[in-house]
Amino acid sequence: MDFTTYWQYSDMVTRTLFFLLFALSIISWVTGIIRVLQSRKLADNVADELSQQIAAKQSDLIDSDAATHRLVTEQTLLKHIGRYRFASERGLPILGTTAAIAPFIGLFGTVWGIFHALHFIGTSGQAGLGQVAGPVGEALIMTGLGIAVAIPAVVFYNLAVRINRRVMYHANDRAHDLLAQSTKLATQQPSIDNQSTTMQTQLVQGHNEDTNEAQQAKPYRSSAPSQL
Repeated sequence: MDFTTYWQYSDMVTRTLFFLLFALSIISWVTGIIRVLQSRKLADNVADELSQQIAAKQSDLIDSDAATHRLVTEQTLLKHIGRYRFASERGLPILGTTAAIAPFIGLFGTVWGIFHALHFIGTSGQAGLGQVAGPVGEALIMTGLGIAVAIPAVVFYNLAVRINRRVMYHANDRAHDLLAQSTKLATQQPSIDNQSTTMQTQLVQGHNEDTNEAQQAKPYRSSAPSQL
């Protein structure tokens, strides 16, 4: 069965479906390759980017209490993880849609080709096996094209979903570590401030005691020469 012969006897509907499948194939290949590469890059950098975002936020939380520090850190982590999830899912609807509809487009093309072939056979009045098998078999090419378009889209979709799960795993794992560290720092900060305040108070009290002792000893020093 020659494809050029099938193309010669195909009508406008079949050719439109063929170009539609061809366009979906190109879009799914380009989208799938870009999505996999970007997801792999995001999986390698998501943990470090989260650490940088929290480190940049720490300077604004120096004077805040432990509850505020934890709340702001948690909201910052949730915001950036949501952005990473949205970025990692770009292009997946295209791959999923292509994988779902491409076989049905090919099947519709096959049904339409068979109908067109049978109509031509009925018009010509020749109903032998050779006249029926050829056009019907050539019409099955559209089903094969639909499956050929859907298989790469399914592979790219599953691969991208797998990598995106790794992205979310690294992001959530680093988020828990950063949240624990921020909570520990926020808890230690008041104790450090209290220790420094206590030390300052002790130094001031010691200075006041030295001043009082000096003032009390001053009359004795001033009266000592007069006794001599």
